[in-house]
Amino acid sequence: MKCKSTFGSTAFTNKMIFSSSHQHLVAHEVGAFIDHEAAAFHPTGAAVAQIVFYEDKNFQGRSFECSIDCPELSSHFSHCNSIQVKRWAWVLYEDTNFMGCQYILTRGEYPDYQRWMGFNDSIRSCRMVRNVSQPYTGAFRIRLYKQPEFQGQIMESIEDWPYLYDRFHHREVQSCNVLDGAWVFFEHPNYRGYQYLLERGEFRRFSDWNAMHPTVGSIHRVQEL
Repeated sequence: MKCKSTFGSTAFTNKMIFSSSHQHLVAHEVGAFIDHEAAAFHPTGAAVAQIVFYEDKNFQGRSFECSIDCPELSSHFSHCNSIQVKRWAWVLYEDTNFMGCQYILTRGEYPDYQRWMGFNDSIRSCRMVRNVSQPYTGAFRIRLYKQPEFQGQIMESIEDWPYLYDRFHHREVQSCNVLDGAWVFFEHPNYRGYQYLLERGEFRRFSDWNAMHPTVGSIHRVQEL
């Protein structure tokens, strides 16, 4: 099974926030998790993040609206064929409890699962992105290491690299330190293949970002417009 990237799609725009608070469920045709405290986590105090899942293509059929991290979505819909990201950006997972292939969706409309480069129509959990910075004014900084435990050759970057090998001269990243912002690693160049979200913190080995191998072909900043 292959996971593909969202950043290569036409739906790549940016808007992001993170929150963790109590859930409030509205039970009718459109279920909804509404987090009324989430705005406090955003530096501008803007409205809360929001995503709407639809069981059918083109935003048809049963739908579910969410504005908070949700480790289990299968009780709200059985499959997902279209999505509207109304505010910020989200990480979707094929399995429950934030496991399995990741798909990062920024604000926009996705009328079928191919638009988010999904392998199938299975979405079982989701959460908002943390440590997001604004373009031009926000801070981004990451250090890549050739060896585990922050050893070997080092590359520090504050910008995107669609062809990482041109800059790092290695096809493997064994450890990294995200100093500012949130970043996405892609298995292949030009933002293709498996993708992994890395938020601020230390990653002593590639398994810490849930990768099966250390191959990294491109890196991308997660930005907020």
